[in-house]
Amino acid sequence: MVNIIIQLSKYLMILLITVYAFLCFSIFGFQDPDRKKRMLRKQTILMFLIHVLAFVSMYLATDDIKMLAFYLMQVSLFAAILLLYTIIYPKVSRLVVNNMCMLLCIGMIMLTRLDYASAVKQFAIATASVTVSLLVPVIIRKFKLLSEWRNLYAVAGLVSLAVVLVMGRVTGGAMLGFKIGGENGISIQPSELVKIIFVFFVASSFKLSLEFKNIVITTAIAAFHVLILVVSRDLGAALIIFVVYLVMLYVATRQPLYIAAGLSAGALASVVAYYLFNHVKVRVVAWRDPLAAYDKGGYQIVQFLFAIGSGGWFGMGLFQGAPETIPVATSDGIFAAISEEMGLIFALCMILICLSCYVMFLNIAMQLHNMFYKLVALGLGTCYIFQVFLTIGGETKFIPLTGVTIPLVSYGGSSLISTVIMFGIIQGLYILREDEEQAIERQRQEKLRAKRGGKEAGAKRRKAPDDEERSQRGKPRRQEKSKERARPQQRIR
Repeated sequence: MVNIIIQLSKYLMILLITVYAFLCFSIFGFQDPDRKKRMLRKQTILMFLIHVLAFVSMYLATDDIKMLAFYLMQVSLFAAILLLYTIIYPKVSRLVVNNMCMLLCIGMIMLTRLDYASAVKQFAIATASVTVSLLVPVIIRKFKLLSEWRNLYAVAGLVSLAVVLVMGRVTGGAMLGFKIGGENGISIQPSELVKIIFVFFVASSFKLSLEFKNIVITTAIAAFHVLILVVSRDLGAALIIFVVYLVMLYVATRQPLYIAAGLSAGALASVVAYYLFNHVKVRVVAWRDPLAAYDKGGYQIVQFLFAIGSGGWFGMGLFQGAPETIPVATSDGIFAAISEEMGLIFALCMILICLSCYVMFLNIAMQLHNMFYKLVALGLGTCYIFQVFLTIGGETKFIPLTGVTIPLVSYGGSSLISTVIMFGIIQGLYILREDEEQAIERQRQEKLRAKRGGKEAGAKRRKAPDDEERSQRGKPRRQEKSKERARPQQRIR
């Protein structure tokens, strides 16, 4: 009986997330605010239904009461996020809030299935991150000098990466971060937050000037960021920063020559990294033929592919597969674990939700009038979606593994904090866009009123001489008529 319920809930979850993903894109085709609100409310209901079905399945499979207690804690968090954002910021993008909660929900479901202790840590970090992110839109909206701090952004980013280079610990062949408080302490990965700082640096620099000299200086500082990350062997973060810079450079300058030069330099650097770093060579060899290199780095990719293949389109059901055999399933292999137990359709819908976030980021960027904020929205959106691409592309053998995580879904405190802050920044930019539209509408209404007032005044001025002229023309005629009436009277007399 339990197995039947788990299988039925699996199909229901697939149906519900398919409808949710459909609503993510169909909402862009409607202008009626009331209809949009109804669709957004449907999304919220669908998310909570998926959440409860997943935890009912896990409780039935494990018969562990702590699953239900943890479920109630998560429901409280998601409800608080939705209510607080809506109450504190009435102009907030509800679609972005819904998608953030949905991705967090998927991540918490899978982490609870894989490692309960890691899921509890992730929940605590998510709660703290959301609390901090509620302040971010206020900062974006009130601090008008964010675009003037170019040097501060550059120094902060380079110093943070240099600290990792000096004090960092090697994990999986790369120097990603360091721990505070010993082995059981807090792990910090500064490169996750440096991505945000880097976007602000590039946006402020390009807002300052688009002259060739300033572009050379900005490119040199960006190259230092990438170089430090390459030396630290954090190649995933280096690749993200490189691509983000190229995209922002092209959008700011509209010069294809810069993109061609950047891609050529990136290709050359990739070849050099292949021959310099054995870590890179192992991953490329494993990507080309993971079965042939099974004992030399290919094991991880093979397990990813086996998990995705064994799950099929509809998955095996929660606690019905073996995702715990996937290497680093909670972080690098989360997509394969989701595909195995929740199905490839569910995993593809998750990708569509990520894409709808990116579409919303681009929509905000295109409608902002301030160059600095426009580039910030574009840079953060590119950073987010490219990280998703690197993770899923590596797990499906589309590209070599890079060791990055799916934002909001995979386990990782630094990644979760930076992504939630990133979504908070996007919300602040969305509110700024709404403020800009309201200011433009007010100016338009004032111009219309002034134009109408000018027309009415002109009409009155034209009307006054006409009336005077008619009155002047009428005077002689009245005088003549009065004389004509007076003549017969004189004769009669």
